[in-house]
Amino acid sequence: MRRSGRPARRLVGVIPSHRRAPPPRDKDQVNLTDPQSRIMPVTGKGFDQCYNAQAAVDTDSLLVTHVHVTQATNDKQQVMPLLTTLATLLAPLGKPDRLLTDTGYFSAANVQACHAHGIEPLLAMQRDVHHLPVFERFAADPPAPASEDPVEQMAHRLKTQAGRALYALRKHTVEPVFGIIKHVMGFRQFSLRGLENVSGEWRLATMAWNIKRMHRLTTG
Repeated sequence: MRRSGRPARRLVGVIPSHRRAPPPRDKDQVNLTDPQSRIMPVTGKGFDQCYNAQAAVDTDSLLVTHVHVTQATNDKQQVMPLLTTLATLLAPLGKPDRLLTDTGYFSAANVQACHAHGIEPLLAMQRDVHHLPVFERFAADPPAPASEDPVEQMAHRLKTQAGRALYALRKHTVEPVFGIIKHVMGFRQFSLRGLENVSGEWRLATMAWNIKRMHRLTTG
C-alpha cells in the first residue's frame, strides 16, 4: 500500500536474514509472457500456465452473481471473497439462503464463515459416488447428530434426501454455465495478460453470459 506524504518508518518491516526467501536457483523458471500467472493442474492430470477464474451462479435464474480471478490453485480461500461480496448486495436483489460447492471449497473455517453470514453451507466434504445403490438412494435419513457443531450438522444434512436434492442443483447450474461459456460462446482461454486485465476479461465474459441469459428469460 502506498501513502502520500512522508513514509512512516514504523510501517517498514525488516525480515531477519535467517527468514529471508532463498535466492533464485539456476534451474528456476519464470513465465516471461505473463509472470503473474501460475502453473496449475488442469483436466487430464496435466499442468498449464493459468489463472483460477471463480463464479457464483444463482440456481433459479442461472445468472452469475459474483466473479473474481485468483492466482491461487486451492479453492478453499475463495469462499470468503464471495461471502463478503454477497453481504454488500442491495436489498432488492435478495440474499442467498444456501451455498453449494464441490469438495475443493470445504473447510471447517468456511462452514463457520457461512453460518456467520446467515447462509446454510452445503460444501461437499469428499467425492461422492455418482450412482448410489438403489437401497441407499431411497433409504431413510440418518438420525440427526446431537452435536451443535456446524460441520457435523452439515455432514448430516448432505446425507439426507433433502440435502442431496439441494446439492444436486449445483450440477445443473454452475457446471452448465461454465460449459456454455467455453463451448457455445467460445471463451476457452484469456487473451490478455496480468491479473488485473484477466479479471476484467473474465467479468466481460460472464457479463456476456448474463446478457444472453436475461434475453432468454425475458423472451422464453
